[in-house]
Amino acid sequence: MSETVQGRLSIFVNGHARQVSGAMTLGELAASCQLDARRLLTELNGQTLLRDEWPTRTLQHGDRVEFIRVVAGG
Repeated sequence: MSETVQGRLSIFVNGHARQVSGAMTLGELAASCQLDARRLLTELNGQTLLRDEWPTRTLQHGDRVEFIRVVAGG
């Protein structure tokens, strides 16, 4: 996949291709997916990230993001 002319990037979110703004952060991506960040674990290119890192991690072309929902139960 290649970067588009309008400054958009091709990334993968939970295995699905997606086009995003070239300046989008991981936190903005979670919000755009309408995910509750308090209940998520996140991997970026196989590396687990702390929630505190999301606002400063700008997505790059070809990134692979995995959002994993944490469910408590008994």
